[in-house]
Amino acid sequence: MLILTNTLYFVSTALLIPVIVLLLLAFIYALIMIGGFYGVYIQRLRFKQAKKRLLERIRQSDIRRMDFSGIAEHNQPFLNGLRKLAQTAWHPVHGGKIITDQELEGARELEGAKILMRIGPMLGLMGTLIPMGPALAGLAAGDIAAMATNMQIAFSTTVVGIFVGAIGFGAQMVKQRWMIEDIRDLRYVFDLALGGQ
Repeated sequence: MLILTNTLYFVSTALLIPVIVLLLLAFIYALIMIGGFYGVYIQRLRFKQAKKRLLERIRQSDIRRMDFSGIAEHNQPFLNGLRKLAQTAWHPVHGGKIITDQELEGARELEGAKILMRIGPMLGLMGTLIPMGPALAGLAAGDIAAMATNMQIAFSTTVVGIFVGAIGFGAQMVKQRWMIEDIRDLRYVFDLALGGQ
């Protein structure tokens, strides 16, 4: 029994270094995600009024006669989807496939944020629990310095893990709302085009 418990202890303590490395990589990825998210947010903010005007123009015009070829330079999922729909001449089957592909692309973009949201707290918890064993052993042996070092690692990994998870959660929530909004507007425009047949 002692051999099993010692083996388990050594395996769990050996995981501390990989957990810290993965947590630091997740932290760096979260910082990169914040930068990318801010850039997309600014783009969408600038495009918001133009999108409202475009939708109003679509409502008041015959969409099947409108030219959407000039919107290709904008890097907006809604505009890219709109251009692709117009290129198929609003064909029901091809249009449905384009909208489904857009949904899948949006879901793929959410994966990074979802991974951060889940893995950050997991790694943080592992980084908290692993050094607690040596910290308690240090306390029992009267080695306060070793205990303090291990407790510092435990609390630091908790904070970083929660930060990474919070970044992932916030980015996932906002990006998901953007994706739903774009798909809803594309479906609306597509239904308008089909209704005009």
